[in-house]
Amino acid sequence: MEQRYHPELVEPEWQAYWNKHQLFKVTEDSSKEKYYLLEMFPYPSGKIHIGHVRNYTIGDVVVRYKRMKGFNVIHPMGWDAFGMPAENAAIANNTHPAAWTYDNIGAMREQLKKMGFSYDWDREIATCRPEYYKWEQWLFLKMLEKGMAYRKESYVNWCEKCQTVLANEQVEQDKCWRCSQTVQQKKLWQWFFKITDYAEDLLVHCDKLPGWPDKVTVMQKNWIGRSVGSQLKFKIDGRDEDIEVFTTRPDTVFGATFMCLAPEHPLVESLSKGTQKENEVAAFVQKVSSQERSAEGIEKYEKEGVFIGTYCINPATGEKIPVYTANFVLMEYGTGAIMSVPAGDQRDFDFARKYGLDIRVVVQPEGENLNGSTMKEAYTDEGVMVNSGEFNGLDSKKAIDVMTDWLEKKGRGKKTVSYRLRDWGISRQRYWGAPIPVIHCPDCGVVPVPETDLPIRLPEDADFLKKGGSPLPTLDFFAKATCPECGRQDAKRDTDTMDTFVESSWYYLRYCSPRYEDGMFDPEAVKYWAPVDQYIGGVEHAVLHLLYSRYFMRVLNTLGMIDFKEPFTRLLTQGMVCKETMTCPDHGYLFPEEAVKNVEDNLVCTRCNNDVEVGRVIKMSKSKKNVVDPNELLGKYGADVVRLFCLFAAPPERDLEWSEDGVEGSNRFVNRVWRLVLECLEKIDGSDEPFTGPASDLSSAQAKDLYIKANQTIQKVTDDIDKSFHFNTAISAVMELVNALYVIDLDSADTELKKVIRFSLENTLLLLSPIIPHFCEELFKRLGKNGSIIEQSWPEYRKDSLKTDDVLVVVQVNGKLRSKFTINADSEETEIKETALADKKIKKHMGDKEPKKVILIRKKQTLINIVV
Repeated sequence: MEQRYHPELVEPEWQAYWNKHQLFKVTEDSSKEKYYLLEMFPYPSGKIHIGHVRNYTIGDVVVRYKRMKGFNVIHPMGWDAFGMPAENAAIANNTHPAAWTYDNIGAMREQLKKMGFSYDWDREIATCRPEYYKWEQWLFLKMLEKGMAYRKESYVNWCEKCQTVLANEQVEQDKCWRCSQTVQQKKLWQWFFKITDYAEDLLVHCDKLPGWPDKVTVMQKNWIGRSVGSQLKFKIDGRDEDIEVFTTRPDTVFGATFMCLAPEHPLVESLSKGTQKENEVAAFVQKVSSQERSAEGIEKYEKEGVFIGTYCINPATGEKIPVYTANFVLMEYGTGAIMSVPAGDQRDFDFARKYGLDIRVVVQPEGENLNGSTMKEAYTDEGVMVNSGEFNGLDSKKAIDVMTDWLEKKGRGKKTVSYRLRDWGISRQRYWGAPIPVIHCPDCGVVPVPETDLPIRLPEDADFLKKGGSPLPTLDFFAKATCPECGRQDAKRDTDTMDTFVESSWYYLRYCSPRYEDGMFDPEAVKYWAPVDQYIGGVEHAVLHLLYSRYFMRVLNTLGMIDFKEPFTRLLTQGMVCKETMTCPDHGYLFPEEAVKNVEDNLVCTRCNNDVEVGRVIKMSKSKKNVVDPNELLGKYGADVVRLFCLFAAPPERDLEWSEDGVEGSNRFVNRVWRLVLECLEKIDGSDEPFTGPASDLSSAQAKDLYIKANQTIQKVTDDIDKSFHFNTAISAVMELVNALYVIDLDSADTELKKVIRFSLENTLLLLSPIIPHFCEELFKRLGKNGSIIEQSWPEYRKDSLKTDDVLVVVQVNGKLRSKFTINADSEETEIKETALADKKIKKHMGDKEPKKVILIRKKQTLINIVV
């Protein structure tokens, strides 16, 4: 008997079999219920990391399970292939982004195939291919035509290192999400998508996503940031213009003694121009542009501002109040302007004290008299109105509506809703992305390119500029264009490229018909497959990718291209793969080979002999030198052992702590099952059919117990995969069944027991097949089965063969014994309590009284005490 499983022989053989027979290729089939499972596609960085392996293994188990349950399953894979990492790698390695990307795609594809993932590779896409991005260029033109896309000059988040604009969602704690460089504010002409048109709809539907984790929908709600308040107009002194502010406290308007604008506000430049403050304001704006510009970041800086040389009129008092630009005001909140009420807001209070501005109390606690000149801090709670004209004495909470109505009658205010969400800036001053399909003509302005000219191809042979600047503006053959409307020869093509999140916002629809040439997707294919039934990916994409994808579906729905709004019915956000770090005082983080044990059995650095400190478990990272190379694991253990460990070590939504011992444990289990099956094959007649009847038909207690255990295992594994994706507990259940098989003396087994053993072995392999498919294929074949195990039906358990020994239940009413009955030992508490309350003797003693409590205690026997 072969004592060990040899993955290097078995796994390539079965991968070739699956490929030859195209077992994972699917087409639409109206006679079958569809199931669309998708993992977030990877960026082709060159190597699959263990986080990818875990993510894709989770999806692959569900896919294989659903196929065996009779679903028509689509499971595609592709590449999020545009973006800054390719350019950064090109700069660092003197390699062209196109060559780097395509080489990496080839390498990563082979790695995924070696893992045995059941992808329909005929549906593979790469977003950097013209046949893909042609259709997002087409959609851009449609959005431009409908006013959903527009261009304006605005301050944007600029990363100097990456030489590009970032969307708000790509700025994390005021740093670039890619390179961690501090983001600056820079004024540029940019293209925007009007995601704010759908802010309310996106928010409302957060509560209509029951298949999504609460933490994700909460993050989206917070990012959308709905606030109910009032929009007030402060007339600019000497101009026929207003400064509009959004406030949730219109009751404090009489206390607004100055106005503050965000440095990025367009009025800052226009109102200061020509005043004595023009240069001072410009210098201040430049200074602030290099500071962190987020709600958290601005708290790091002392509150500063500059009077811009202009006044505005308080709509409640009629007073002229000075207009400042201040570093604590953010353009992304409200209108980028705030009416400053220093007596009621601490930031305004600090600012007013610093610059000697009036502090006027308009809300104070009942029974107290606050004085602006002696206050130590702002009073921010509700209270009684003072210094507010006809509204004095009114409760401040009631004053909100009353004063808003008053200002609305004066034409100076109205009730409104504000959102934190801002329109999505999609322009990127980078090379490796989808070109924006417009031409700029001196006479005609912005002119869409004709649809017949699509795709506007990115020249894949362009040489890079120093410091990574985009070469597109310097390429005459690309940048120079003829105006499609007037024929001018000196028109210019737009040389910005689209944010790479545009590609990932609709790729799941392209998978439905990846070779379709007449549109973004085949409408009939999308009608059959979409939306995605189960999406799997990291929670770090909760605001970025997931929000944009939801927005894109609304755009397509508005354009009449699809009949649904939400792209993903269910969402699983898997945990991180983490590992301990090892640190040397002199050399920092160490790779495993850089630390060894000395004669005293202490862990020391190989370079300096310093004691090594084993640090806390953190997410795997190259910078922390704690990465695990899947290729090494594949060479040592094979794909199935790695898959088993990734699923067994933790539930999918939890972080997985990497453990060499855990991988070894998974390897031992695989080989244990291998030996068990082969040993049973030697001693069980191959012609014996498995027993499949009710347990009551079995004569021996040993056969009956094993058969019941096998049926319980089928039930447990089915429920754990189908209802909760708790693969770890499913695997544990199979391990228990394997243990039960191991204690059987095969030499003394009779025919009846052998039939039950065969039933148990076959179902062990069927249950494990989504998890360790190559291994199970091989052993299923050795059990005399033909074809692939994935073509088998998922095993069904017999309800009449799930019971184990009955237990005695003693029932008391108010502490006195009133009845007894027996029930299955595996019964749920709810079932036991319901049975007790339905007992005739118990009903007699309870009469028409309702139980106050039903107390259940499980020990050697089960006790229920009903308190009435």
